Amino acid sequence: MLNKEIFLALDELEKESRIPKQLMLEAIEAGLVSAFKKEYGFTTQIAVRINEVKGDVKVYAHRLIVDEVTDEDKEISLEDAQDIDPTKKVGDILLQDITPEEFSRIATQTARQVILQRITDIKRDMVVSEMSERTGEILSAIVRRKEGETVYVEITGSQMEGILMKSDQLPNEKYNVNDVIKVYIKKIRGNDYGAQVIVSRSAPGFVRRLFELEVPEIRAGLVKIENCVREPGERTKIAIRSDDPNVDALGSCIGNKGTRINAILAELGGNEKVDIVIYSPDPVYYICNALSPSPVNNVFINYETKQARVIVPDEKLSLAIGRRGQNARLAAKLTGWKIDVRPMSSFQLAAVEDAAEDANDGE
Repeated sequence: MLNKEIFLALDELEKESRIPKQLMLEAIEAGLVSAFKKEYGFTTQIAVRINEVKGDVKVYAHRLIVDEVTDEDKEISLEDAQDIDPTKKVGDILLQDITPEEFSRIATQTARQVILQRITDIKRDMVVSEMSERTGEILSAIVRRKEGETVYVEITGSQMEGILMKSDQLPNEKYNVNDVIKVYIKKIRGNDYGAQVIVSRSAPGFVRRLFELEVPEIRAGLVKIENCVREPGERTKIAIRSDDPNVDALGSCIGNKGTRINAILAELGGNEKVDIVIYSPDPVYYICNALSPSPVNNVFINYETKQARVIVPDEKLSLAIGRRGQNARLAAKLTGWKIDVRPMSSFQLAAVEDAAEDANDGE
């Protein structure tokens, strides 16, 4: 007999873990099957049934009804079967009650191990199912502990544990236990021991989702995000467009007096620069916009190699290239074009040399 308190405990566990009680009962049944087979050495198919109303457990052996028994574990004679159920005939399967008085300590340990493993598997499957549906979203989380440079968070409202690895953290950002932070659900990583929710604050998707949350026009589809590239903690470039001429895409993202962009910058720690770039299907205009905040004089493109030579004012060369080449590098990633930035003086010099060469050739 199972104590009524066990079922009450399962009700509480269902509320806390969100694992359906029926799945837990199935896990207990599977554990008892393993325990019974270990205890009695049965090789036949065993079924365990738990009656929640009566609080009892029954163990049944599946036996094939035959004229002549050759394997007592798996077969039963027609005569013996009809003593139990007169309606049975040869070829039927008889569920024979073989419920023992009690299990040994070893068998009980076996049952416990199987039950715990089944519940672990159920939890893993629930994590994978629930979080897979939320991949790419931003959720609130509470910092629960730190192990070395890895931060473990509890995703609010789900009791799911998220892992924020060093590479997914913002540079110079400190995380303290009980801090409430926003995290981007990056991916679900499954293994033999469970499932891990990998979260991030450094992924480009984190900034993309911040814009979607802060800008109603993006959520409504009036403004679209074409691409987003990022060097976390330093600079992000995000390309936007609107197919409606009455919608100011740039103004929508900035907000009244910069309220929307300022909220995004604050979430990024206040140090990261965000360039909002207007997308254009014309690569010349797109590349010019992508090199913001630097002005551009000329763009020469090669469609076959997808390379672009960009001419900028001499005094703006360092701005166009950016510190350690960052601005030009992000512009190239954003547009998908290889960008070679040159100062106007070198372009003019090259033009003079070409003209002189043409003149010499003509003499």
